[in-house]
Amino acid sequence: MLLPQDKYLEAGLHIGTRFKTIDMRPFIFKKRDDGLFILDLRRIDERIRLAAKMLGKYKPEDIMVVASRLYSANAAGKFANMTGVDIMKGRFIPGTMTNVKLKIFKEPKIMLVCDPKGEQEAVREASKMGIPIIALCDTDNYTGFVDLVVPTNNKGRKALAMVFYLLTRELLMSQGKISSYDQFGQRPEYFERFEDEKSEEMAKEVEASEAKASETDLLPEEKKAKEKKEQEEKEAKENAEGKKEE
Repeated sequence: MLLPQDKYLEAGLHIGTRFKTIDMRPFIFKKRDDGLFILDLRRIDERIRLAAKMLGKYKPEDIMVVASRLYSANAAGKFANMTGVDIMKGRFIPGTMTNVKLKIFKEPKIMLVCDPKGEQEAVREASKMGIPIIALCDTDNYTGFVDLVVPTNNKGRKALAMVFYLLTRELLMSQGKISSYDQFGQRPEYFERFEDEKSEEMAKEVEASEAKASETDLLPEEKKAKEKKEQEEKEAKENAEGKKEE
């Protein structure tokens, strides 16, 4: 594997959602007791390798990455800076690949999208223009028009950082800019870190809102179990503090 298995697990690349599409069924390993679907680590590793090899066949200027969300834009932006590929952050402008009159008109020869659901306009236009599409897909994604599915947690900060860390390393190897992994100086944490305070604050707000949203996804019995666990942890902490005072 490109990394030891425990590194993948720590970054949470295998953690999916509570929803499963028929398209992503081949990449799912199991359903956890809490309702989350778990992706197969072997398939994740295999597809990251294939994606890197596929991208390595093109010149950097012919590759376009579309990253509409905060975490993906941050990690993909560093991937773009280090490899020289083109990137579109934030909302994808309709007509980017089909309207030659647009100032931002682009003609990539291959495209990587970070979420085919949030970036469906980019997928539609690339497909219309015959541009190969690589997509990072979670368990809730449909994969129509996608040429290469890379199964992964495409929402988590650490997971996306790890994916782009690996893609950067492998693509730099393909480009001949490094000849061994030892020459790759960056760590996954670099792709996770935001370089300015404003973006970091935005990231914290996103994390807080996503945590709140995940609460609404819990089933009634899951909420009760969570509340019970929190209460037990609180009581244990209070008891421990009480013993210290004694």
